[in-house]
Amino acid sequence: MTAPAVAAAPFVDNGKWVEGKHYFLIDPAQPTSHPGKIEVTEVFSYGCPACNGFHSTVEQIASSLPPNAVMNYLAASFRPDENWPMYQRAFYAAQALDLVGKTHDAMYDAVWKSGELSTYNLKASGLKPRSAWPTIEDAAKFYAKYGVDPKEFVGVANSFTVNTKMKRADDLVKAYGVDSTPTMIVNGKYRFTASSAGGYAQSIELTQWLVAKEAAGK
Repeated sequence: MTAPAVAAAPFVDNGKWVEGKHYFLIDPAQPTSHPGKIEVTEVFSYGCPACNGFHSTVEQIASSLPPNAVMNYLAASFRPDENWPMYQRAFYAAQALDLVGKTHDAMYDAVWKSGELSTYNLKASGLKPRSAWPTIEDAAKFYAKYGVDPKEFVGVANSFTVNTKMKRADDLVKAYGVDSTPTMIVNGKYRFTASSAGGYAQSIELTQWLVAKEAAGK
């Protein structure tokens, strides 16, 4: 059974959400990759502890979107000191192999619960020594559980296509004005964080409001 579609909420501006305080205009607005849909994007990293904490809220946002909107994910790399480029490469390889739908939750668990792909020392504090950081080959072993050959995964991860996607993601992160993760982007035009929205629950409400604002052309 499929869940019933969430009806699009009418746009009402009662002054609750203030531009420049709760959310920020992206100027110039950036192109989206889902024509005909209002695109809701989480800028994230599997290696980001705050993203791990926000992950269940993002799932609620995704399930609360009306039919005219679509959930999208943009992997960031701006913390090479915490191994983010590897997690970014793994995400875009998984996306190229159509594995993200099956593996997104499990990747967070592999980093933050089992620790098999953790750059942090989960039993103590701080980062592991760089020599103990997970590699793309380690990520390939994780994705092998979902039916992909590890050599194929590494090959895709190091391909021109994935390199191009990583550069495009880095360019978009800059163009969006993102300086922390997780950050939510609505239709390439608006940016906010859980902190600017006022909390996790407010992030869901603000996303819905900005989607309705876009739909109404306001």
